[in-house]
Amino acid sequence: MKKQSKTNGKESFDAYYNEVFGERWKQLKKALLAENKQAAFSDSLKKTYWLDSGSYIAAMNLPLDGAKTIADMCAAPGGKSLVIATHMDKDAVLVSNERSRDRKARLQRVLQEHLAEDVFSRIKVTGYDAGRWCQHEQNAYDRILLDVPCSSERHVISDPKYLAMWSPARIRNLSTTQWSILSSALIVLKKGGYLLYSTCALTDKENDGVIDRALKKYDNVSVVSIDEKKYSTICSGEKTKNGVIVLPDVQDGAGPLYFSLLFKSF
Repeated sequence: MKKQSKTNGKESFDAYYNEVFGERWKQLKKALLAENKQAAFSDSLKKTYWLDSGSYIAAMNLPLDGAKTIADMCAAPGGKSLVIATHMDKDAVLVSNERSRDRKARLQRVLQEHLAEDVFSRIKVTGYDAGRWCQHEQNAYDRILLDVPCSSERHVISDPKYLAMWSPARIRNLSTTQWSILSSALIVLKKGGYLLYSTCALTDKENDGVIDRALKKYDNVSVVSIDEKKYSTICSGEKTKNGVIVLPDVQDGAGPLYFSLLFKSF
């Protein structure tokens, strides 16, 4: 009798990503288990905030000049919202959103503790379901940052409990959720606006693949080219079909962080 292959757990996790990355997986796995590279962000803040270098680069690639209404739709713990808040125009407003009550409370604390009062006063913290946002607002924001829930392999691989539970179904289910949220966000985005989609996932199914679905469905949405070496004094990324990915094996521990910039035409 042929032995049935295991479809979940550590062995399945290794086999899956070894198939995706080939010989590179050994070094990438080692980097994922090592310390995450954090950047000290202090621009106009009351105190320094530490965040993944890739997250900083992603947030900085959302063009903010001229934008008056901005939304960070899945914002907790708040690092990307801090980057946006300190670089947006003086008369711009930011909606920083998190569905989870506990994570929303943490987000509120992070923003209040780090931002000057004149900046914090232009931020509204909300608790909407990002996947259903379009049911109450459409064509509402000049800019949207969308850091969607994802596989977060760096956290899975370092936690025996979650690693034992892992299966390829996790990626399939999350990519469905990501598509739902992105589709909603593109309806919420104003015509002539920009949306930056990001994940901390490794596979195309959660990254370029989700963007491909958006390009296929919305004929007025296009990918904006990103300079993968922008802010390279911190770290840089690798070009993908639709964006950039920062991977820790070649970026001194930063990432994983994928991002793609979309434009919605008139």
